[in-house]
Amino acid sequence: MFLLRRLGGRAVLAVAGASLIYLLAALSLDPRAEVEGRSPRPSTTAVTAFLRTRDLDDRVPLLRRYATWASGVTRGDFGQTLDGASAGDSLGRRLGVSLRLVVAGAVPGFVGGVLLGAAGAARQYGLGDRLLTAGTLVTLSVPVFALAVLLQAGAQFVNARAGIRVFEWTGEYTPGSSGPAGRLRHLLLPAATLALGQAAMCARYQRGVMLDVLDAGYVRTAMAKGLRRRRALTRHALRVAVIPMTPFTAYGLAALLTGTAITEKIFAWHGMGEWLIDSVTRNDVNAVAACGCVAAIAIPAAGLLSDLAQATLDPRIRS
Repeated sequence: MFLLRRLGGRAVLAVAGASLIYLLAALSLDPRAEVEGRSPRPSTTAVTAFLRTRDLDDRVPLLRRYATWASGVTRGDFGQTLDGASAGDSLGRRLGVSLRLVVAGAVPGFVGGVLLGAAGAARQYGLGDRLLTAGTLVTLSVPVFALAVLLQAGAQFVNARAGIRVFEWTGEYTPGSSGPAGRLRHLLLPAATLALGQAAMCARYQRGVMLDVLDAGYVRTAMAKGLRRRRALTRHALRVAVIPMTPFTAYGLAALLTGTAITEKIFAWHGMGEWLIDSVTRNDVNAVAACGCVAAIAIPAAGLLSDLAQATLDPRIRS
């Protein structure tokens, strides 16, 4: 019953979110101006005919355009981009790129941040805790693009000292060398850029949550019964402190699917974040709406997974 209630609510949110994103994109973007600005300049009749083939004609009532788009989405058809490509096919390719980057970078960053934050709180004001605090503050203060450039400079120095290409930072792979080792060299730096930022953010948050439970009565009782402090902290305190981190982590991972645009741009990874930014600048309504559908599904799905994880860690939530 708990799962059904959560699933129904998240499904409604996903449909509402996707619909709202399409309506906002159709209202705010101007594909007609994009097409009219091409050289040689097409006639008004040609522009109208072009837009109607893609269900983008602003002279057609908005609700009618939405109904056509929504009926297509239910069949897995996201329409065509302004370039004439299938928005669904482009979305599939771009989503795969972003997923690889998020899984390789953000997931280790979240896990590492939770462990570092808990370790720092367990040794509050110790040397490790002070270094952790300073390191996370510095990392969070550095913009993503600056962090990426610093990593590229460090990788260039390592490559020069090693005499071989240990790191690559342009594209997903080197043409003619698409083996696992070659792809790994291209993956390391963008993944590290994501991992460092997420680890710093999670470590700060987890440290604060962990400090709130260190002196809880159940922790003191466990140690009074003879349980060693480390065991009491990992078995009792950490389990409780992780509960608030589950929605933070789940929603953070979902948001990164379309939020890695800067990292993808710098390292020339053609993922969904890059596609979303480029589509907005090109007034490509269907492409923006396709990205919006992923976000509209990913965020409620992350919420559902977060609810399930919290219910597993704290059975009282199920009631």
